[in-house]
Amino acid sequence: MANVITHQGIVENMEDSHVFVRIIQTSACVSCSVKRYCSSADSKEKVVEINVPYPVYKIGDRVIITGQTSMGMMAVLLAFALPFLIVFFSLFTCMYVLDGNELLSGLISLGLLLPYYYIIWLNRAGLKKNFSFTIKPNK
Repeated sequence: MANVITHQGIVENMEDSHVFVRIIQTSACVSCSVKRYCSSADSKEKVVEINVPYPVYKIGDRVIITGQTSMGMMAVLLAFALPFLIVFFSLFTCMYVLDGNELLSGLISLGLLLPYYYIIWLNRAGLKKNFSFTIKPNK
């Protein structure tokens, strides 16, 4: 059970075979007794889209959504780690090739993120299949 992420939520909307569930994402220190004095304790509402072939839920139903921990790790890799590596290595490569021109090297390194995120955007349908949650009623 350690490799599963669970959230309680409320069904907010339904379209065909898609159920939209509103969850409250909280930080790890939300249960701390001094959280109101701390600036790092936060929570955010998010809406998660779940593909359900035969939706049996109604708007307002309380549900539990589950996902694999590996999905979170893959999301961090795609959103933060790979772009960082692209910028890092391209910056030093451009600095070497362009004889230390920092401004041009920096602009080229940041510019390489545009095609990276464009490729991610083009593959959003495949990524949506890989990053999928399951839903069950909250009893």
